[in-house]
Amino acid sequence: MNLNALTLKTPYLELASEFHDTTEITPLKDPFLISYSNDAAEILGVEIEDETYLLSLMNGTVKLEGSQPFAMCYAGHQFGHFVPRLGDGRAINLGKSESGWNLQLKGAGPTLYSRQGDGRAVLRSSIREYLMSEAMCGLHIATTRALALMGSNENVPREQWEKGAIVLRMSTSWVRFGTFEYFFAKEQFDKLEALADYVIAESYPHLKGKDDAYFLMFEELIDRTALLLAKWQGVGFNHGVMNTDNMSMAGLTIDYGPFAFLDDYDFEYICNHTDTNGRYAFGQQPNVAQWNLSMLMRALSPLVNFERMQEALEKFAPLYSDYYLGFMRKKLGLLQKEEDDLSMLRWLFSIMQQQGIDYNYFFRVLSRYNGDKTALLAMCELKEPISQWLEHYEKRLQRETTTALERHQQMLATNPKYILKNYMLQHAIEKAERGDYSEVQNLLTLARAPFEEHPKFEHYAKSAPKPLKNLKLSCSS
Repeated sequence: MNLNALTLKTPYLELASEFHDTTEITPLKDPFLISYSNDAAEILGVEIEDETYLLSLMNGTVKLEGSQPFAMCYAGHQFGHFVPRLGDGRAINLGKSESGWNLQLKGAGPTLYSRQGDGRAVLRSSIREYLMSEAMCGLHIATTRALALMGSNENVPREQWEKGAIVLRMSTSWVRFGTFEYFFAKEQFDKLEALADYVIAESYPHLKGKDDAYFLMFEELIDRTALLLAKWQGVGFNHGVMNTDNMSMAGLTIDYGPFAFLDDYDFEYICNHTDTNGRYAFGQQPNVAQWNLSMLMRALSPLVNFERMQEALEKFAPLYSDYYLGFMRKKLGLLQKEEDDLSMLRWLFSIMQQQGIDYNYFFRVLSRYNGDKTALLAMCELKEPISQWLEHYEKRLQRETTTALERHQQMLATNPKYILKNYMLQHAIEKAERGDYSEVQNLLTLARAPFEEHPKFEHYAKSAPKPLKNLKLSCSS
């Protein structure tokens, strides 16, 4: 089906007026299409045969049948402090497809919730979100998607003048923890119930009609969030701004701002320079997720027994631990569970942190380990600590029942060769700002298939150059 034949519906607009505000898209001047994702188009059920139409759709000069643009209202805890009204300040929803994908434009102009902002996104942040949405999918991590990226020659004021851009985003749900917090804070419990019914219909349809559906929704969200965080930690992903308004009721990774993948392993790594106290440091993310779920639990308390939810939330930590250790065993090529596994990991991470070892590169090289320590020792200034760990690891492998070939296959399918690190994204951004978008396409290729070899891009499989490691970003990134 061609994109222009896609029809949308807007079930969110059937909720009370306080949930949303209908709005209009403000076109950018001199727009041009930079890139689109065939993978995202495929799951949407469309083909991009007319790039001119896609550009017009993104810039708001044409509408899909059934589309009625609107922005969503929500609240949220930002860095631990409750803000009673936030909302889509630079995102405009177009509607939902029959296949269940909600289309949204980021950077398409001001809304009721822009709070004196211009509702725009700039090229650098748009490139980052576009590529990372697709990269997380390539890593098999639950995420929103990005269908397309457009640029313009319109200037947007930030720390300096930058070019405006728009990302066409897709998600099975845009409802956030903070959406529930908004109506709880206003004591509008009838709207809280209507919202819960909407979320169940959208993201938990198997629970519809059950007597304890609201509790079961919360319980399942705990599980989804535990799995999500286990995968984040397993691939070394630092979200950077885990406010409750950036937490998905569907258990997805949403709102890519000052994110980063670890370069050298650092449990205390902070990718967001706004986060001066390290609230959202890499190692704190599971704890923050549980705290955010506790804020959602409070917001759901008019609908669900609080003590029962507390008991469910106490299961988050063991759920997370099981998911995380299961994922890390796969990264290490292990099938058997042993009590020593966590201490073995902590030993490895201690060495990696002290020696500044690239997290993902180490695991990719380990994926072909056959007893020859040369490549792994080359990553370390001090050879003895990692050599001792490898000797312990070899003894652990001897207790496994799989062959070396089976182990290598499992590890190569779990440990990506290509991770979109910030220095790579920055290189693509700098080229794009000069009018060269080739690197955006190159990184999209890697994002789609990060476990494959891609000999042409072998230089991106190595550890990041030292001067470009651990770049920090702002919330406007």
